[in-house]
Amino acid sequence: MHPLCLSVLVLACLLPVAFSAGSSVEWCYHLPSCNDSTWPVIAAHFCNGSRQSPINIKASLKLKQMTPFLQKFTFTGFNDEAAMFKIKNTGKTVKVEFKAGTLKVSGGGLSTAYDSLQFHLHWGNLSSPGSEHTVDGKRYPMELHIVNAKSIYNGNIAKILQDSEGLAALGFFIEVESGTTDQPASWRNLTAHLGSITEKGQYADITGISMDDLISGVDTTSYYRYLGSLTTPNCNEAVVWTVFKNSIKVSKNLIDLFSTTVRVGNSSSPFMTNVYRSVQFLNGR
Repeated sequence: MHPLCLSVLVLACLLPVAFSAGSSVEWCYHLPSCNDSTWPVIAAHFCNGSRQSPINIKASLKLKQMTPFLQKFTFTGFNDEAAMFKIKNTGKTVKVEFKAGTLKVSGGGLSTAYDSLQFHLHWGNLSSPGSEHTVDGKRYPMELHIVNAKSIYNGNIAKILQDSEGLAALGFFIEVESGTTDQPASWRNLTAHLGSITEKGQYADITGISMDDLISGVDTTSYYRYLGSLTTPNCNEAVVWTVFKNSIKVSKNLIDLFSTTVRVGNSSSPFMTNVYRSVQFLNGR
């Protein structure tokens, strides 16, 4: 394997459960001792920082300020149905890893090209609100995050996390498509794998779905941009965030599968619900 591809693959394994950069602390969403209200204490070095994510986006203000500067993204490999490697239950989220070197992101006002490592999801309980970012106080049922690392660092984790824009995260809101079931087909194919990863640590091979399929219908020229952090411990402030204005439409029954199928541990553990961090202070951003 080419050294660059190997380093990207290693980075994909070591970076998130969701976004956590090799966190050394025990954290969770579902227990009072380790949920997000405790992170500023148990992972104080970054989770107490001044540019934490997620945030509440003030839509009218941000769009007015940003519209003249919006640039078109270039998504390389997003139409590749063989780019996805495996789908995994991490105990905190459902994560899909990409084959090394297959997907890249550039343009969109980003300073350089980024390698796409994986995507994961945040959700509530059934189709109740569960997105991480909010818009004018509105929380969507789900949010999909594509994690990307600066290509110039060739997978060097230390350098990536020392750079205030070492990671680029692409956030997509997901909301209910009313009047339909089992739609769209790409999400039906994705959720069909959930039954194979009901317990923490389980994974399954995944093919036949492209990233373009999953984000179909989203206008990727309309987005919000800010500097923030990983949304799980250690909450490193090394992320340039792009949150797209348009949402992905998915039928309610498919959204509900996430909170009724996968569990935080073994078969006797609770279902994975409300896996999102509360919004953080803007602190002048």
